[in-house]
Amino acid sequence: MSTSQAQVELKIAYIGGGSRGWAHTLMIDLALCPDLRGQVLLYDIDLPSARLNERLGNWLQDQPGVQSRWTYRAVERLDEALAGADFVFISIQPGPLEMMGHEIGVAEKYGLFFPVGDTTGAPGLMRGLRSAIIYAGFAHAIAKACPRAWVINYSNPMTICTRTLTRVEPGLKVFGCCHEVFSTQEILAEVAQEHLGLPERPARDDIRVNVLGINHFTWIDQATFQGHDLLALLREHIQEPGVLRPYTRQVVEAQHNYFFDARQIKFELFRRYGLLAAAGDRHLAEFVQGFTRSPEDLFRWGVIRTPITYRLERWQKSAGLAQQIMQGEREWKLQPSGEEAIRQIKALCGLGDFVTNMNCENRGQISNLPAHAVLETNAYLSRGSVRPLTAGALPAGVRELVARHVANQELLIDAALQRDKDLAFQAVFGDPTTNLPIDRAWAMFEEIGLPQGWW
Repeated sequence: MSTSQAQVELKIAYIGGGSRGWAHTLMIDLALCPDLRGQVLLYDIDLPSARLNERLGNWLQDQPGVQSRWTYRAVERLDEALAGADFVFISIQPGPLEMMGHEIGVAEKYGLFFPVGDTTGAPGLMRGLRSAIIYAGFAHAIAKACPRAWVINYSNPMTICTRTLTRVEPGLKVFGCCHEVFSTQEILAEVAQEHLGLPERPARDDIRVNVLGINHFTWIDQATFQGHDLLALLREHIQEPGVLRPYTRQVVEAQHNYFFDARQIKFELFRRYGLLAAAGDRHLAEFVQGFTRSPEDLFRWGVIRTPITYRLERWQKSAGLAQQIMQGEREWKLQPSGEEAIRQIKALCGLGDFVTNMNCENRGQISNLPAHAVLETNAYLSRGSVRPLTAGALPAGVRELVARHVANQELLIDAALQRDKDLAFQAVFGDPTTNLPIDRAWAMFEEIGLPQGWW
């Protein structure tokens, strides 16, 4: 890391550099940041995709409005990408989408219906198992090639991936980022506008929240806007006619949106526990029992499953996205994404402090969850430092919901690192959504399986 002409010069290694989403977002945000410059090394097991992103990133440098200079280069070896890196981004798909579809499909065969299937429940945990095996290799490679780099994970299952890095190489500087909390801040901004009679909706950054929990199962126990208690306003809001109500398949499918969120699970949990769950209902349905027993149960709560066919179609359509942009066949705009990676990098380089939610090892920020488990809370970023902020303790009822998943995640990582099939099954069977007799759960586990040679 060095300073050149008032800019900080960086080397960034991007694992998953063939990404058709996060990588493009990062390229645009870097191009719009006048305080940073440098090079980005793109590594991906799909080398042609990384080379396409290399072309896109370098093409972007010649477009009007670019405020910084970056060079992009695809490399064939992970160690080449990592050598001397200041920052390491990890954004991968741990196995092909067809594998994800197989896992979700087997679970459905056994009567378990998951809207997402990438974090918890049988499909999410099996995805986590192979992710942990992959991430253990990343951890060793990073520790060898760039042990002082900041490692930022974007892949799901977020907690398992991030925790594997810290378990395998405790000296690494690691955190994980997710924007689920952002959406909940937007909901609170809506409530503030409506109930305070504001002419405009407050900006998300003006909604101050205390965050505590684990990724996709994060909770808010304090929320304010200019001194107003937003959770108190939310209690009033959910009492209004029509806010809490059953949905039907017809109503949900009429949205034509596989990411539709009716907020029914979020608000019902808030009513019963007093804390606001800070993730979308599609994720929340997979963390607590009772929602994934049938498609109709999910529809009643306003939740629709994302079919693997949709994911595959979107992936296939995105294959030519970079080429279409460069050839002028697809409209695009050079504008900030709203993601926080650049603000995080700048803070760590000493260009302004920053507070946001992120996933870090527990150093006491949540007092009644295990030390070193990766938890999601607010953190304070400054030059060379990420300091998780004290979030307090979870109330007993919520703690019991969260702690079960923390224990399962740790158990699953043990299973991956030890290649212990029994431990892996115990984690899957211990998940609250695995509402099956043990013999049926074992049959499902065996049918999902892992690629030959991984045990």
